[in-house]
Amino acid sequence: MRALLLLPFVLSSVFAGDASIIEKTPGLVAFWTFGEDAGQKRVSQGTKEAHPLTEVNGPIKRVAGGPFSGYAADLNGSQYFEIKHSETGDLNIAGKDAQVTMFAVVRIVNLKKSRTIAGMWSEGKGANDDTGTRQYAMLMNMPTYGGPRNLVPHISAEGGVTMRADGTKFPWCADYAATKLEVPEEQWCTLAFTYDSQYIRAYINGVLDERKLDAVKDKRNDPYFTKEGPDGKDRGMNPYYHGRGIFKYDPAIHAKTKIAPSDFTVGARMAVGSMTGEATIGRFGGLAVFNRELSDEEIKKLHDAADVASIR
Repeated sequence: MRALLLLPFVLSSVFAGDASIIEKTPGLVAFWTFGEDAGQKRVSQGTKEAHPLTEVNGPIKRVAGGPFSGYAADLNGSQYFEIKHSETGDLNIAGKDAQVTMFAVVRIVNLKKSRTIAGMWSEGKGANDDTGTRQYAMLMNMPTYGGPRNLVPHISAEGGVTMRADGTKFPWCADYAATKLEVPEEQWCTLAFTYDSQYIRAYINGVLDERKLDAVKDKRNDPYFTKEGPDGKDRGMNPYYHGRGIFKYDPAIHAKTKIAPSDFTVGARMAVGSMTGEATIGRFGGLAVFNRELSDEEIKKLHDAADVASIR
């Protein structure tokens, strides 16, 4: 009898969150809770398409403790999940007026190595390589244009490197928002970003972490950042103005000039010619993608649903 009385407490300390809140939020495209054991595909729940995530480089360990299933996927920096481009379905969010939101419940280890949450993002071989097929991604710790140890969600209109209004190019994709706060390490947190076809917004633990542009400190004194925003003003940092939409791969246009279209990946991305050079170490307890911009209030509601303080 005593064991039965203790059971609810045991369950609540492991199974912290309320998945129904995420499932009932309009625009949900994919929602993984990572309850499946190693060797199994992780399947989206509460969505039209199943979006099974396939393990890459061996079985990915399942560990106890997670917000929605009571478990999490434990990534080691050399493994990740993927969905091939041809199977991405409604995860393939692209176009001039496209909107997207991503929400993750994670416990990140070692930000020096761990740079990638998820997205459709293939950079190619490195600097000045314009053959990339980037679309959208939640990334971390990108100091090149101001974002060391910060949450830095990216959107690309070109797929390759960022292009100024005069047609000249940056060596990298430079279009990302950056928080003031660092991404928490070795503690459960929620990370999120939204894109409404005009602005990228980054959230840590349910809060929009607003940040104004400091052109010199943030390494964004190029006129692209300071004069190509709305009404000839700056683009900001968080929110960050990016009014050109999301790259859409078209074989008729891009087959000869671009690498293969991006897969959807979790925990890693193609960067500087490698899938695992900036792959993430840490635990993934929940990941959701929406095909619209969620409001500040909706992001806070998702964060509260995860109840990260109760995850053990």
